[in-house]
Order: sequence, then C-alpha cells, then structure tokens
Amino acid sequence: MSETPSTVYFDATLTPNVALSPRAFLVIMSLVGGMSFLGGIMFLSMGAFPVLGWFGLDALAIWFAFRKNFQNLKEETTVRVTAETIRLTHARPGQDRKEVHLPTAFTRLSLAYPERKPSELRLAHGRTAYVIGRFLSPRERKSLHAAIESAIAKARAERY
Repeated sequence: MSETPSTVYFDATLTPNVALSPRAFLVIMSLVGGMSFLGGIMFLSMGAFPVLGWFGLDALAIWFAFRKNFQNLKEETTVRVTAETIRLTHARPGQDRKEVHLPTAFTRLSLAYPERKPSELRLAHGRTAYVIGRFLSPRERKSLHAAIESAIAKARAERY
C-alpha cells in the first residue's frame, strides 16, 4: 500500500545575490590590471623595479578574492516544510551536501536582531540549531521568517 504524499506548505531554495556580472568583472579586472601596470611602469622608470612586482601581486590578490566570492555564490540552502518534517538541505562548493530532517511539531523558529545585518534566522530542535539565510539582507531574512512561521503554523494545524 502506498502512502499519500504529504502536503508541502513551504518549499524554497535560497541562494546568494549576484552583485557583479561576468562582463563587469572583466571590466574591473582590466582597470585594476591596467592601473597596476601603468603604476608599475612609472616606478620602473624611476628605478624602483621591485614595485612592479608588488603591483602585480596586488592585482593577483584582487583576482583571487573575486574568484573566492564567485565560488561562494554557488552556495544553496533548501527549506521544505510539510506536516511531518522540515527538511533543510545545504550545499557548498567543494563540500558534501548536508541534509537534516526536523519534526515540524517540535521545531522552533527564531530571528535574533531582525533589523541588523548580523542577525540570524534559526531553526532549532532540542539542543541543535541550524542558521539559515546568512547571505540574505535583514529585510529578506525577516520576510523568510514570516513565511516559514506561517507554513509551520499551517502544517501543525493539519496534524493537531
């Protein structure tokens, strides 16, 4: 006998906001590279040849920082609320996908410091808490909190 599928009250995939397009990245890196090269040539003409290498290292450091940022944009969190469970799935580049199932009836949702940037949206069960949406703005986090809270209330109403 097959069980009837549970009603899904909330299902969202959270990803970081992309602030820079690949074309804009190319323009910025071209400007940084060009300015570093011109500055290095200027110092080279004055006899300070090691400065050219340091300018090159600065440009390389900026490129690595952008590369790391673009990798972090591939982070993904999925939240799914049904009457029985809340399923959290989190994937980061270069790491294994983590999945957690929490009972809807006993999971607590909290939003600490909703108006500030270092606020945290937490789903907790027992002594374990899971922070979700770290990359969201405070307004987005507050909206997500309201949506998940509403979904949990509806899911609990179905069971009890």
